[in-house]
Amino acid sequence: MANIKSAKKRILKSEKQRKHNINYRSMLKTFIKKVNNAILHKNIKLSKKNFQIMQSIIDKQVQKKLIHKNKASRYKSRLYNKIINLT
Repeated sequence: MANIKSAKKRILKSEKQRKHNINYRSMLKTFIKKVNNAILHKNIKLSKKNFQIMQSIIDKQVQKKLIHKNKASRYKSRLYNKIINLT
């Protein structure tokens, strides 16, 4: 355990930030699942709508450096190709 006051404060801040990041990653996974479920049920309108929401969430997370930009690009391109193949 840290003895220095600033180190103790840093531990508290990093724990709070970790919980915040977990929530955002969970939200991303949820929207990826929503898009995949809409694709699975061949619902084009719903999949496009959820894809747009997911895309904005991913872009925000890339700006905050929660996920790598290449990983975000990979998620978006794979799901977009699945949606294109529905039509």
